[in-house]
Amino acid sequence: MIVVLIVACEVGFWVLLALGLALRYLARMPRTGAVVLLLEPLLELVLLIVTAVDLKNGAPADWKHGLAAVYIGFTVAYGHYTIKWVDGHFAHRFAGGPRPVKRYGLARAKHEGKLWVRTVVMAAVAAALLQLAIWYVGDGGDTRSLHEWQLTTLRIVAVHGVIALTYLIWQKKDPGRTTADEEAARPPQKTLR
Repeated sequence: MIVVLIVACEVGFWVLLALGLALRYLARMPRTGAVVLLLEPLLELVLLIVTAVDLKNGAPADWKHGLAAVYIGFTVAYGHYTIKWVDGHFAHRFAGGPRPVKRYGLARAKHEGKLWVRTVVMAAVAAALLQLAIWYVGDGGDTRSLHEWQLTTLRIVAVHGVIALTYLIWQKKDPGRTTADEEAARPPQKTLR
């Protein structure tokens, strides 16, 4: 049941997001759209309550409960960012908003570093929820799966950290801009008369 609820929360997230943005930009009802977007956190609250009730009713703590904690952590860390990102793209596409900014070079590396910090927040929230579940189950229950999920969140942080670091080491250049050195290295162009 927990897995089904996680899937339902994810689907519900995107349905509420699409509905909220459609109301905001297509139906020109920004306040109603904002109210719909504010319903998003209720999905995670329902998931948290159902997970706690499931453990309270004697369900063995297993990978499903760990996944629920990680999903809630991800939503806490990335939920607002995702809504803002999709909102910017939706506004550009359907409401004449500005084109979303593409980042290159050091700006992209900084952006990736900020995303990594969000992953650290996700891992911290998930690890805290997992630890609360471990204490909630107590000494009588098997909590190895929950401990494994805590280690998994650390692995996620490490892998994302390496990926974010690659954006600093190998910075992608803006294809539309050239540096002064590149301009100087170019052979002079011949003009046809």
